Amino acid sequence: MPTQRATVRTAVMAGATPKPRLRASARRALITAAALKIFAAKGFHGTSLGEIAAAAGVARTVVYDHFPSKRVLLLTVMQEENAALIEHVGIRIGGSGSAEDRMRSTIDAYFSFAQSRPEARRLLFDRTGEDDPEIRIVREGIRESRTHAVTALLADDIRTVGVEPGEQIAEAMVELIISGLDGVAQWWERNPDMPRSMLVEGAMRLLWAGLGNGR
Repeated sequence: MPTQRATVRTAVMAGATPKPRLRASARRALITAAALKIFAAKGFHGTSLGEIAAAAGVARTVVYDHFPSKRVLLLTVMQEENAALIEHVGIRIGGSGSAEDRMRSTIDAYFSFAQSRPEARRLLFDRTGEDDPEIRIVREGIRESRTHAVTALLADDIRTVGVEPGEQIAEAMVELIISGLDGVAQWWERNPDMPRSMLVEGAMRLLWAGLGNGR
């Protein structure tokens, strides 16, 4: 029986390039990237692990090597994309400039995330797998963690309207901002010809009018 080295040597002599073996981290990244696209397009129940494996270019058993179930894979992707969103927006919130400049930059950051990663936006904000109790609980936890994180990042600006970040109303205000911006992002998916800059300025007219009155 030929050894693996002999098989590779034969393939090279025949003009074929042996397919390199991917590291486990690279295979995992292929799986989560494929899962994001398919879950966003077809939802939790409409997606199969076989589809994800095929899209990732790996065997179904490889998917199970990294994720014990479809539910765990979905929850993992949701948590990773939520962390990416918070990091993406957080950099702008904590940037330099006036509070007004940071607010405009933050709004633009969210819209740029929605524009460049539409599948992530759908997965995080649309109701994928909402009838599954575990997914619903985790989704609520992700939403709460996102609200807490953004409230903390906006703490100084929230104080300008006489509200302390620790008050419940502060989180309600942040929920209003997040939900409002995502509503605009959903509208933008149906009206993609609208320039992002116009959406940012339109959102600023409403959001900054409220925050600006506290100055």
